[in-house]
Amino acid sequence: MSTDLAGGAAGTVTATVERGPRIAAVLIAFGWHLAINLPAVLGDWEHYRLPWVVGIGWLVFGAVGVVAAVNLLRGTPSPTWPLVGVLLLVDVVVFACVPGALVFDSANFGWATLGWFVVLLLWGRRIPALVAVLAVGAAIALVGVLALRGGGAADLSRYAMAVYGNATLPIAMMIAVNLLGTLAGTTARAAAARTAIETERAAAGRTHQTRRDRLAALDRTAGAILTELAQGRADPADPAVQRRCALEASRLRRLIAESDDVPDPLLHELRACVDVVERNGLPVDFVAVGTLPALPVEIRRQLAEPLTSTLAAATRWARLTVVGQPDEVVVSLTTPGTSIITSGPDQPGDTIGGTGDDQLSAAGGEVEYVYEENEELVWVQTRWRAA
Repeated sequence: MSTDLAGGAAGTVTATVERGPRIAAVLIAFGWHLAINLPAVLGDWEHYRLPWVVGIGWLVFGAVGVVAAVNLLRGTPSPTWPLVGVLLLVDVVVFACVPGALVFDSANFGWATLGWFVVLLLWGRRIPALVAVLAVGAAIALVGVLALRGGGAADLSRYAMAVYGNATLPIAMMIAVNLLGTLAGTTARAAAARTAIETERAAAGRTHQTRRDRLAALDRTAGAILTELAQGRADPADPAVQRRCALEASRLRRLIAESDDVPDPLLHELRACVDVVERNGLPVDFVAVGTLPALPVEIRRQLAEPLTSTLAAATRWARLTVVGQPDEVVVSLTTPGTSIITSGPDQPGDTIGGTGDDQLSAAGGEVEYVYEENEELVWVQTRWRAA
């Protein structure tokens, strides 16, 4: 399982889990602003020093809240700190316009509502950021209380209780949301890890079964030629029998090489086939150019099978070329034309001749197969292109 996959799953689950709390925070902020602040502002309209300034401040407060709520519900970032600055400025203006008798009343809406709108703007951030903004709001309130009502013990006690009440619930909600997001992310990553393990286990099982099936097929085809040799029905000196033996040996070596842990599996598998042919005295020029991308076994098999079949049938010399790029791999074989019988990509082991041009669909891209033969040369090519 990749880290990106786990992170993406965690992010998706966290966003889904947080959807409810986000809606709740928006409802609380605007419910307070509309159901409590608006009636208080209208009811004490004539008591303000500058009523229209307070009214504009109420509208600005609501507009900032709308921007924050829309971005929060859409999951897009807001210009956080400029908007926080606007809220604090409105808070200062309202304190300047409110009479001393209404300092602790809902008519002084900026102080009581600041925390909820700041929660919308600071959603997902660390708690200290919210605490810092609320501390600035508390400092503004302290200056306002001292300026409008003096420094009496009763007023300072009411101030302390108001600061506690205005800060506790927003901070508690932010802590709960952060804990919920952390828990959801951890759970999602654990679930993604379990899913990846189960997927890898299932893939390993399918790969193992595929190898067993191919081994059984090789056992039948190789067993047939060995039985014929043992019963004397096949002549070891016959070139056709030799080609059949070389072909089965190449297939077996490639099957074994597929499970080796090497930097370039395709080259390793092709070298295993070339080694079988070279041991029979056939010179093979093997050239690899470029860097090969990581390919699954199925694609490597489709790239190698038609060429190794033709290589096993070669009689004088052969040239095998592999060209690798990040999104393409080309494997080609050239050998003298001597009416070679080769195997196509669709059904390895069945013979075809003449020219062919097939295209196989494979996971992660397509594999093209081309076979051409004339009186002088046989040319076989397989090409993989990324999807």
